[in-house]
Formats: sequence, C-alpha cells, structure tokens
Amino acid sequence: MQHPIRSLHHVTATVDDAQQDLDFCLDVLGLRLVKKTVNFDNHNVYHFYYGDETGTPGTIWTTFPYKGWNVPIGTKGVGQVGVTSFSVPEGSLPFWRSRLAAHGITAADAPARCGEPALVFPDPSGLIIELVAAADARAPWTHGGVPEAHAIRGLHSVAMTIDSPKPTVALLERLLGCAVVDESDGRIRLAVNGDRPGHRIDILYGTGGEPARNGIGTVHHVALAISSPDEQRRLRQELIDYGCRVTEVRDRCYFESIYFREPGGVLIEVATMQPGFTLDEPAGELGRALKLPPWEEPKRKAIEEGLPGVST
Repeated sequence: MQHPIRSLHHVTATVDDAQQDLDFCLDVLGLRLVKKTVNFDNHNVYHFYYGDETGTPGTIWTTFPYKGWNVPIGTKGVGQVGVTSFSVPEGSLPFWRSRLAAHGITAADAPARCGEPALVFPDPSGLIIELVAAADARAPWTHGGVPEAHAIRGLHSVAMTIDSPKPTVALLERLLGCAVVDESDGRIRLAVNGDRPGHRIDILYGTGGEPARNGIGTVHHVALAISSPDEQRRLRQELIDYGCRVTEVRDRCYFESIYFREPGGVLIEVATMQPGFTLDEPAGELGRALKLPPWEEPKRKAIEEGLPGVST
C-alpha cells in the first residue's frame, strides 16, 4: 500500500481576542495572513490562516478567536497537541530571544532534541509555542518585518500528549506512513515522507497529566496533508476498517477534510493540498478581505456586523 500523507498541513488553535491574535502572529512572528474567513461551523467567529506567501501546506497556523462567546480557558493535558513548534534558521535563536523580549514575551531555552536547540514561550492566549533552529530549505514570507535570515520557515513539528504510545504509533505507522526516527525518555518522534521540518510528530507519554479539555489557549486539532481527494477517500475507508470513527468529507473551500481521533484521543484532520488559498483571491491580495464560503454569502451583511472590527 502506498502511504498518502505528504506532510503536516496545518495546526488549529482556540484563542481569545482576534486583534491580539493578529498582532502576535503578524507583528511578532512575522507570518502572513493568507486568509481571513469565518469558522465554517460557527460563522459568528473568525478563522484566521497564517503561513508563508501562499499558505503552503506545512506552513499553516490557524486560529479561532472566541472572545465574547463564554468559551472557558482550556485544559492542557492528555489527548491533545500540547506544543506547536515552528522552524527558524540555524543560529537565529538569539535574534528571536531579543525580538520576543522587545514585545514583552519571555522565552526560555527548551531541551535540544536531535541536536536542534529551541526557545519556548506562550502566545497571548496561553498556547505553548516553540521556535526550533533547524536546517530548512523552505522559503519564508519576507514581508512580515522579520529579516529573511531569521524568518519562520513553517511548522517544524507538533507534540501530542497521550497516555499509552503503542496504539498511536501503530496507527501512524500502518495507515499514515509515519516512521519512528528518534526515541528518548517519554518521547517518540515520528516523521512522514522524510525526516525534516514540517513532517514530524512527537508523542509525549508518561506525563501523568489530566485529560485535556478544549478551550481558550489549547490546540483544537492537527491536520495532515494528502495529495488528492481520491487518496483521502481511500484512507477514510482504511481508517474505518481499522476501527476509527471518521467524519464524512467536509468542504473547507481551500481543501477538503476528514476528521478522526487517534487512539490517544488527539483530533486529527486529513486535508487535501488543493485547491489552495488563491481559489478566491489573487496571491498578492491574500488575507486582505473577509472571504466567505459560497453558502454564507447571502448572510454577509449580518455576518460582518456580528464580527469584531480588526485591523491588519
């Protein structure tokens, strides 16, 4: 069987204030806003997509800002992505430490893994973010206020916290084509389609943590990239045959998605790589206008009036 997963696709988190989130991702991290739309399951809430110039799968970080909707602060714990790591060039961590400090953010040294040093710090909503200094040939977004020599290249990896690693590793290996590339106390690193930034999933186990609960300051899901709708549908059936409960294919306009929970409880999305974010606006104008799915266009006026005003 050919394993169809190509890389990470995106990571999606629940955050607090929309403007605060934009300021952090654009002005601090230097990412590009590649799409300003709404949560397709709740059109009263924004869905921001950040990434490289065109939102290449593997560079995308997305957020749902839920301020004002009585969403509680989430619980970080077992059954959840606890850390999202971004890849920055080797030797750039001193720059990032200074940049973060200038914005009032204190970063700490994270333990080096596989010879790659890292900084760890919270975002404004309490999410745990890492910047990992790694060899990474991907081109960065160069108009975000961060010099090209230090700019974020994309996602580096995610760290999933679970109780027992064996069932999770088995599923990732057998159905998704992942391979174990490193092991240490309480951590297993898997990679898919090559061991490089944007292709890695770390499993943390034996933490003794409490069960996770989604809410402000937690990751909602991690998405993996698949080449085509046909491969996605084949994988969906294989997951069902394996015993997973899998959603129907959902139209997200910029990709099609299925969702399932792996044995440790983490919500995983499998998203197609096409048609991409230039579907409804040219590359030079990405993120400037509020884009709605066609079925929401008749409600545009009411949706716009219900969303908080933001500036990008």
